[in-house]
Amino acid sequence: MLSRFRPDTFTLMIVGALILGSVLPVQDRAAEWLGVFADGMIALLFFLHGARIDRQTALAGLVHWRLHLVVFASTFVLFPILGLAAGLLSPALLTPALAAGVLFLCVLPSTVQSSIAFTSVAGGNVPAAICSASASNILGMFITPLLLTVLLSTQGQHHGFDWGAVGKIMAQLLLPFAVGQLLQPRLGPWLSRHKPLTMVVDRGSILLIVYIAFSHAVTTGLWSRTPLPALATMLVVDLVLLATVLSITTAASRLLGFAKEDEITIVFCGSKKSLASGVPMANVIFDGQDVGGILLPLMLFHQVQLMACAALARRYAARPPARPADGEGTARTGLAPAAKLAAR
Repeated sequence: MLSRFRPDTFTLMIVGALILGSVLPVQDRAAEWLGVFADGMIALLFFLHGARIDRQTALAGLVHWRLHLVVFASTFVLFPILGLAAGLLSPALLTPALAAGVLFLCVLPSTVQSSIAFTSVAGGNVPAAICSASASNILGMFITPLLLTVLLSTQGQHHGFDWGAVGKIMAQLLLPFAVGQLLQPRLGPWLSRHKPLTMVVDRGSILLIVYIAFSHAVTTGLWSRTPLPALATMLVVDLVLLATVLSITTAASRLLGFAKEDEITIVFCGSKKSLASGVPMANVIFDGQDVGGILLPLMLFHQVQLMACAALARRYAARPPARPADGEGTARTGLAPAAKLAAR
């Protein structure tokens, strides 16, 4: 029972980086050099992301276009609408940084690793999850800054975003990703055999940016500007966001007649938000601002989604095997069962 709510190791490391940034913040010239090093780590991270994605496996999931539309609608339509509603309901309770952070959380792409992992554990459609989560992250490099600009402008907030941020995201994130994807046939098998290396870069780059962001935030008075009621409101908002999206994606997948395996993929890919993409994007989009405060909702949501989806994956995995009636698979998709399996 307790294991369901115990923070994972990476979350504890993030908390440690947050505390370190609050107690021993890096400043002045050292902060500038560390920032340059962090930019290089982020570029390397997205290069490795591109080199790890197997194009053949990802393309195998493209046949489920209806599934991908539902996932994208949840990620880039449902979440932003809920983010706007949260901003309208709690404008006096959230600080400006936390309010911007909630909106930023809602326009981020889905996760890749955890969406695929939970889909696999729950017995879902893994090829479709790979395709959907990967496409969400690639498209998110363009969609996230555009959506964020629109949402913040509707609330009269000015965060200093300019179109140059899109160019920075493309140069620092998309370009390394594209180079990695070009080299994937050569590097992919080697990276699969050396997963600890990619994990060190993945987690190390995020921890480094969290430390830098909170160092800057603390030196400019983050905690004095963030009262406890605002933090409590942020927690409630994150919990309500996740519960609402999980409920809607489950109901929508059943209403639209998806198979149970596809429902699992929709629920896990459509309810996640990527910390790995969100941290570097926030560092670019909100350059020079209260990045630490803006990242707080995302870091909390990251842990909440891991705990909730781990419990949900176990429930899906424990379900009794379905026994469809003769012809059900053919009637639903127009494919014979063997062809349906091959398409996946």
